[in-house]
Amino acid sequence: MDNRFFEQPILNSPYLYPQRHWELDENHQPTQNIVEKRRPAEYITPIPKPRKQKRDVEQRDFIFNEGLGLSTAKQQYDPTSMINDLRKSVDGWRKMINPNDWHVTPETTLKAQIDEEAWESLHSDVSRPFPAPLSGRIAVKVINHLGDEVMKVFRVR
Repeated sequence: MDNRFFEQPILNSPYLYPQRHWELDENHQPTQNIVEKRRPAEYITPIPKPRKQKRDVEQRDFIFNEGLGLSTAKQQYDPTSMINDLRKSVDGWRKMINPNDWHVTPETTLKAQIDEEAWESLHSDVSRPFPAPLSGRIAVKVINHLGDEVMKVFRVR
């Protein structure tokens, strides 16, 4: 039996857009075929078939109970359709070549006007004045141009 699926379950780089996935049949068992596109979002866990099975038993779906009463056996809350719709919208946005078509600016993202002087004051290695905290401690976070960050707590009294 070919077990390529279990020998190499990860096909994509964690740093790139997912390009392919293992095909699963209607029982969520691997077919050993690779599909050259991103897998739609779905709550599945492929489990190998047992070596011996007395009879063909159909597994019932698990009811996702989030504790708010949104899901029942008759009607289940399904976030996967929203995830797939969002992925489709983001994929369409990624395909736009002209940045003017993106309609993304600091104003549209933040839904506010930006005070340029205040913004520039944030890009500094000098803190703006602030009252000493009652705890007597402050936390300083430094983030470099690569997004690496470090935080340290200092006593100020």
